[in-house]
Amino acid sequence: MSIHYTLMDVNGQLYKCEVPGRFGGNRKGEIYGKLDCTAAMRAIKKGGYVNQRVFFADEHKALAAGYRPCGTYLRRQYIQWKENR
Repeated sequence: MSIHYTLMDVNGQLYKCEVPGRFGGNRKGEIYGKLDCTAAMRAIKKGGYVNQRVFFADEHKALAAGYRPCGTYLRRQYIQWKENR
């Protein structure tokens, strides 16, 4: 039995993949970050964030889907993203 993960592609469409995503995002805020982000973990613990959670295979797919890097935990990527807007 193989496990399938649901990831988001560059067009914002969900697809099944046998490899887990490397980045997590918030659908409502269109922000992505690392899976071990402490802010996301706190929100998940409270239960309010789980329904908005999406996953990406890599940063390229997150950016292409219209998500921006987390300004706190991906500071370098966020500054670069902001400069290129």
